[in-house]
Amino acid sequence: MTLKSRLGTGKILVAPGVYDGLTAAIAQAAGFEALYLSGAALAYTRLGRPDIGLTSATEMADTMALIADRVELPVIIDADTGFGNALNAQRTMRQYERAGAAALQIEDQTYPKRCGHLKDKTLISAAEMAGKIRAMTDARRSEDTLIVARTDAIAVEGFGAATDRAEAYLEAGADVLFIEAPRTRAQLQEITAQFKGRVPLLANMVEGGATPMHDAGDLETLGFSLVIFPGGIVRALARTAQDYYASLATHGTNAPFAGRMHDFDGLNEVIGTTEMLARGKTYEG
Repeated sequence: MTLKSRLGTGKILVAPGVYDGLTAAIAQAAGFEALYLSGAALAYTRLGRPDIGLTSATEMADTMALIADRVELPVIIDADTGFGNALNAQRTMRQYERAGAAALQIEDQTYPKRCGHLKDKTLISAAEMAGKIRAMTDARRSEDTLIVARTDAIAVEGFGAATDRAEAYLEAGADVLFIEAPRTRAQLQEITAQFKGRVPLLANMVEGGATPMHDAGDLETLGFSLVIFPGGIVRALARTAQDYYASLATHGTNAPFAGRMHDFDGLNEVIGTTEMLARGKTYEG
């Protein structure tokens, strides 16, 4: 089943955030049907920096290719602003699609962008964003490669402007709408009241972000088709890493932390070492 057809089933799709082959493989093993390659998560882990537009299209595409080599699930990839104008957005579409992405998310912030839950964002015009969407539809090789159009207008221009922009992006050819950072449940309900049944809707759950946290079942009842948890894995691992390094620095050994980590054999089981070595033997003469 393609991502496009899966979104049409009426059952909400939960796409956890991943940032490399390991997190993608673990998420796939947990039973998820799709993944979200987060630009924020890549900035946090690869650069150790905030989500303020520091990652490049090449870094994202390289990571996408590695994930596609490791798992079979469809991946929604964060394309930020398309990394420039409409022609840049076309190049990003071609680059990410070649790397194996099933959907590209593009937003209407100025470049460089910043996290949708940070303050002081600025936007390009709705007309320019619509042009980027049209350019991306012209550039994609497959109609099954989806364009997720995100607007950050709620925090900049207000809720009404955000839904107006979403209407324009839908008309330009967006396959999924993502109205970022609604501040109340009532705003979530207004989004679905206007767009449910016309286009799949994406909700973004950020721990401590501007939008109240909802579980997948509740969001499905509201009318959302897709929910992402883009940075949750990094927040979980960062907390664990802080505790791990503090323990090692204090004790000079990992023994006190052993119950909270895999041992050598445990990690090899997670990543499939035995199976991979056995597969390699089948190619020996």
